[in-house]
Amino acid sequence: MGRHHGMTAPATTGRVLMSGNEAVARGSWEAGVTVASSYPGTPATEILEAFARYPGVYAEWAPNEKVAFEVAMGASLAGTRSLVSMKHVGLNVAADPLMTGSYIGVRGGFLIAVSDDVGMGSSQNAQDTRYFARFAKVPLFEPSDSQEAKAFVSEALRLSEQMDTPVIMRLTMRISHVKGLVELGERPAPRFLGFSKDPAKYVILPAHARKKHPKVLQRMKDLAEMANESPLNAIEWGDREIGIIASGPAYVYAREAFPDASFLKLGFSFPLAEGLIREFACGVKRLHIVEELEGLVEADVLAMGIPVHSVGKLPRTGELTPQRVRAALDGAGIAVTEAPPLPLAPPDLEMLPFPRPPTLCSGCPHMGVFYTLGKMKDLIIAGDIGCYTLGVGSPWNATHTCVCMGASLGNALGIEKAYRMANKEQKVVALIGDSTFLHSGMTGLLDIVYNGGNVTVFILDNRAVGMTGGQDHPGTGVTLQEEKSKAVDFVALCKALGVEHVQLVDPYRLPEVYKAVKEALAHRGPSVIVTNRPCVLIEEFHRTQPYEVLDALCNGCGACLKTGCPAIQVIRREVVRLPNGREKELSYVTIDPMGCNGCDLCVQTCGPKAIVPVGSSAQATSPDQHHN
Repeated sequence: MGRHHGMTAPATTGRVLMSGNEAVARGSWEAGVTVASSYPGTPATEILEAFARYPGVYAEWAPNEKVAFEVAMGASLAGTRSLVSMKHVGLNVAADPLMTGSYIGVRGGFLIAVSDDVGMGSSQNAQDTRYFARFAKVPLFEPSDSQEAKAFVSEALRLSEQMDTPVIMRLTMRISHVKGLVELGERPAPRFLGFSKDPAKYVILPAHARKKHPKVLQRMKDLAEMANESPLNAIEWGDREIGIIASGPAYVYAREAFPDASFLKLGFSFPLAEGLIREFACGVKRLHIVEELEGLVEADVLAMGIPVHSVGKLPRTGELTPQRVRAALDGAGIAVTEAPPLPLAPPDLEMLPFPRPPTLCSGCPHMGVFYTLGKMKDLIIAGDIGCYTLGVGSPWNATHTCVCMGASLGNALGIEKAYRMANKEQKVVALIGDSTFLHSGMTGLLDIVYNGGNVTVFILDNRAVGMTGGQDHPGTGVTLQEEKSKAVDFVALCKALGVEHVQLVDPYRLPEVYKAVKEALAHRGPSVIVTNRPCVLIEEFHRTQPYEVLDALCNGCGACLKTGCPAIQVIRREVVRLPNGREKELSYVTIDPMGCNGCDLCVQTCGPKAIVPVGSSAQATSPDQHHN
């Protein structure tokens, strides 16, 4: 059974509320896209989840964004319209086929939907995808709301086919997740042209690439001319004392902050519509440019010899708000009709998506691993991208590096080799999730084996892409469209890659985890420990009887708190003086029965046997009897 079992079918007519992600999916379906691929990543995940629900389409989760790009590109070369979606850092992974795909071009329209996490709500950096459009020499569209996100898809695919190029649509967190009214349309019969054997076009030998390079450059000149006439770019005349150039959500923020100003709204934002920009600049007294993150348009307009009065005024970090725009441009000397007060955060307040620090869920199978590793102070632990990155926090403090998807294995090998070259012994552990291992960890493990790394690798298999909402992957045995598939056997896979010491452990059984770690660390050479409990938020997980604390037996030792379970709460603290004269703080706890999932990690840490199943007697039962 798939993760989306029971989801309702999408609406077919009328005007409906849709997020930008849902609108891109709808627009793709209405535009005749038949093949779509992605790897889940916030804020882009829902594009493929929504698209998969439409009839007459093929949608898949790929192992990583590079593969997803190559699948969608292959469909395009076969003469059908295709879509690939990803978050901004996913485009880094897909950069290799993107750069060459720009030279090859398309046969059926090919849309690359990328969502930038501008405020880094769930990302390790805040890169600007507009750079990639310039780098790869492909056109870029930037919708400013859900209706435009849907409408721009059709125009992007039309342009893709007309100009023989992939097209990037840049979304941001706000566009991806904020809902707006969208007018629904019909889906025409999709076209299928079939593959055309044309080696000069599709086989990029150096000789072919050299001939294509001038054509790519000419295509950019032609696209720039088309941008001048595109209906996606529009001048909106208002008070000509001030003119603002903006695109995407930056346009919405600037329009709200300065409703009376004149605007040049760029939907087809790269290559820049130089003629339209010059016309607009000549029609206003002062020209300002509002854009999130990087000042790319600002730099390009200045390079045209057009003066811009707000150079360097806008912040380069965090998401914009109308207040931040007003504060920046007020400082640039703008005087327009005062806008009504805005009930939003002040300019100096970062609008973070989550008001609390992130934490693992109650009963998360990763906690047993972190609890164990946190007690081994002589380890260096290389972490990876996923829920388990939270192992860096208290009380575990069991993650020491985290770079990007799959980096933990290479980082661990590099650390171990550096110590070895200095003639020092150092135990190094790499942590990686099941999906992340399949995404880009396998090659790292192969490197460890090939180059004789003395590294212990934990593959934390919770049978889901937990960090993005529990999506399926090749290790779950279920596809995006809820078809059963062959599930990866991680133990067999690791042995096939050359690892001789592979163990499968239950992360809820602390003695078992501890024993496995000690044996793996004692082994000379690569070793792998695979855990085997599902994420508590997916259907495969079955909640067992919750636990409670017997106040009469709790001695305040706080050992259970070291599991990091959020269902355990301190209700009272006391400071006592020990016989040696030192003071010790005691923490008396309770367990939220609604939050407890019955994993019994806390039971195994409780010396006085004060934690028992809800409703039982004071005599604690064996931990093992509460698991199937």
